[in-house]
Amino acid sequence: MSSKNIAQKIWNYCDTLRDDGLGYNDYLEQLTYLLFLKMADENSNKYNLPEVCNWKSLITNRGGQLLDQYEKVLKSLAESGGMLEKIFAGAQNKIHDSTKLNRLLLLINEDNWSSTESDVKGEIYETLLQKNAENSGAGQYFTPRPVIQAMVACIRPTAQETIADPSCGTGGFFLGALNYLENNYDLSEQDKEFLKFNTFHGWEIEKATARLCLMNLYLHGIGDLKKTPDIQVSDSLNPQKIGKQVPKVKIVLANPPFGKSSSDIPTTDKNLSEKEGYFLREDFWVTTSNKQLAFLQHIVSMLEENGRAAVVLPDNVLFEGGAGELIRKSLLEKVNLHTILRLPTGIFYAQGVKSNVLFFDKVDSSKVIATDEIWYYDYRTNINHTPKKNPLTYESLKDFVNKYNSEDIRNRNETFSNKNKDGRWRKFTYDEIISRDKINLDITWLKDDSEMDLDNLPDPEDILNGIIENLGNTLVNLNALKESLN
Repeated sequence: MSSKNIAQKIWNYCDTLRDDGLGYNDYLEQLTYLLFLKMADENSNKYNLPEVCNWKSLITNRGGQLLDQYEKVLKSLAESGGMLEKIFAGAQNKIHDSTKLNRLLLLINEDNWSSTESDVKGEIYETLLQKNAENSGAGQYFTPRPVIQAMVACIRPTAQETIADPSCGTGGFFLGALNYLENNYDLSEQDKEFLKFNTFHGWEIEKATARLCLMNLYLHGIGDLKKTPDIQVSDSLNPQKIGKQVPKVKIVLANPPFGKSSSDIPTTDKNLSEKEGYFLREDFWVTTSNKQLAFLQHIVSMLEENGRAAVVLPDNVLFEGGAGELIRKSLLEKVNLHTILRLPTGIFYAQGVKSNVLFFDKVDSSKVIATDEIWYYDYRTNINHTPKKNPLTYESLKDFVNKYNSEDIRNRNETFSNKNKDGRWRKFTYDEIISRDKINLDITWLKDDSEMDLDNLPDPEDILNGIIENLGNTLVNLNALKESLN
């Protein structure tokens, strides 16, 4: 049976459990626990688990005995230390009908998970994560895999470079980088050891999501039962809560959470930081309650000199005034913001604002203005994708990856010209950018062919999604206006 069929078979059972009030997120969490126990049973020589974690007795027990054993299993694993403790910390059984729990155990038991390669097991789990994003509204932290693949292909991580994601979700960027490294380099044993334990640094504010991230990494060969990769359950913006400084890294790949404000606001003002609801970030340029603007400053501060980043950000970061304008000015001065990819609407599972990918390098600090020019690739105007009926693929973004020319980004050729005004690849100089009102980086030049073809009307669901998207974008713009007035 194919990996997708295995995942579909298991996922379909969620509909049965929803009648008992179990949501998609809770179902995925329970699957995480049970899949681990099944693989531990298949690799008993590798996993030295407590005696109570016996898979065969789990699938044969019934009624109250099954529920009692399952609770004891979760408690025992949560006290086992290492990666096990991080995956199972606070774990609870949320399937209280013993008959339905037994049925799920038997479904998982039908397949030998460890007989497949690690990437296939990982693919099954990735498919479950994707289905969760489609159905649960978790799409805000589930970046489309083709976007991740394109970002990683442009950044080109190499062996023994550190890679961070300050809002790592289920670990999609880490797995994209891992796949690239394994497919493009002949890794030495030393490289593999570094990759397994030292390459990835992630922060995730939701404990349940961090759990999924750790399981996802584990299924792809990152970490082991005793030593865990650096995935922290915390707000990466606030070092005071972490209890230590965020490490400097070579690469940042991120899609910070969309949303206007945070409960705790980072500030550059020492006096203000002493008030409730604020914390000090002396490495920031501007005080702002806007999450994306805060994360953008945070990501720049995380980078080593000559480090590089690719970050998904909504349109309002490119144009809003007030703190936004000051941050864009500093960004152009402090880093080489050399590329912006304008993403199409309708590619995220959760409808949201229009987004872009910003690519930048942290260059020698002695340079007064780090950015000489910004190259734009418009893959939005007259482009239509939907997650289910016309999904974005890596092939959709292949032209951008080629035009990006990661081997030498100084050697690029525009496709836009006076003779070809439909060219999607165009550059603007620093002087052209800085002269724009509020240093507005929200630049379009292609003609939007919005006239409706009556013979080829879009699907009603696509029209409705477009309306929802536009309403969301309008709300963000109004909030940005309100903040700039304040």
